[in-house]
Amino acid sequence: MSEINACHTKWMKRAIFLASLGNNTTSPNPKVGAVILDKNGNLISEGFHYKAGMLHAEAMAFRNLKKNPEGGSMYVNLEPCCHQGKTPPCVDKVICSGIKKIYISIQDPDKRVSGKGIKLLREAGIQVHLGLCKKESQELNKAFIHRNITKKSFGVLKWAMSIDGRIGLKNGKSKWITNEESRSLVHSYRAEFDAIVIGGNTLRKDNPLLTSRGLKNPEPLRVVFTKSLDLPSKSNLWDCNKAKTLVIYDSSTANKSYLSRIPQCVEVKEVTSDNPELISKILAKRGCNKVLWECGPRLATHAIKSKCIQEIITFIAPKILGGENNMNPIGDFEFKKMDEIIKLNYSQVNFIRDDIYVRSALKF
Repeated sequence: MSEINACHTKWMKRAIFLASLGNNTTSPNPKVGAVILDKNGNLISEGFHYKAGMLHAEAMAFRNLKKNPEGGSMYVNLEPCCHQGKTPPCVDKVICSGIKKIYISIQDPDKRVSGKGIKLLREAGIQVHLGLCKKESQELNKAFIHRNITKKSFGVLKWAMSIDGRIGLKNGKSKWITNEESRSLVHSYRAEFDAIVIGGNTLRKDNPLLTSRGLKNPEPLRVVFTKSLDLPSKSNLWDCNKAKTLVIYDSSTANKSYLSRIPQCVEVKEVTSDNPELISKILAKRGCNKVLWECGPRLATHAIKSKCIQEIITFIAPKILGGENNMNPIGDFEFKKMDEIIKLNYSQVNFIRDDIYVRSALKF
């Protein structure tokens, strides 16, 4: 790598780092960082987007300027916006600033912006360089990109199991398979997500709280998907002071008389089938970039089949539960040949005391 290219890479990586400071807080917006250099290549400002409705990264960088940027350059990990949203278009600010060069890592997948911002910059006489640190920028905003391209939320399925692949005994008992440190880590991971999905059976058996235990504010939206609407009248999820709750039910099978059990503070939405894809699309439309599925085997299997799951987090405890009828994390896909099976890319494997943590991506 030449000295000039190394310099450009350094500043783009700085923009990507700044963007990462908005982890867990920017949805439905992407994570964006911006760096401004003067005409001599000296750093004169930087900024990042922290939360929807607040200044975008470019606007924050311009607000923080230490000197006139005329003739200088900007590094930003995502194409500047060119539409009026909760804040004004960033492209206009760049054009009016006198900046002569802009290095953009990746194009914005949002159709309101995609390529249009770059076109306006070039038409204004600004040199646009696209593609620097592309892989890193795509990884940082993979959930935002996925939601805009597929119109479904980026899904992560999580389960905890014994070393023989069981998530509970045949009587439904499952507390606790993993150690305390693993369970604490789950709470911190929940802060990564905009919503958490479970099925009605998980609600009835476990009565979960489904919060980050205060690590995220507001807490992720708690979503219950039910075919029957036969939900308990008392539940931790009915306490809307802790977090918002949404119940989605299948109108073709649900007994609507059970709606009276659900308190008024809980939002209720009807769908026409039990296809998990409907949940993912509803949440994507609400601006949920990233969704955690903490559901049982039946819903998990259907969610994978519907391509609602892009990653899997597994906690493996050094315990044997045994028994053919004990609970498995996944149901039957009815594969007939080995070339039909779902393959995973293992991206992260760690020990949490005596538990094993595995995070992997699905290969469809």
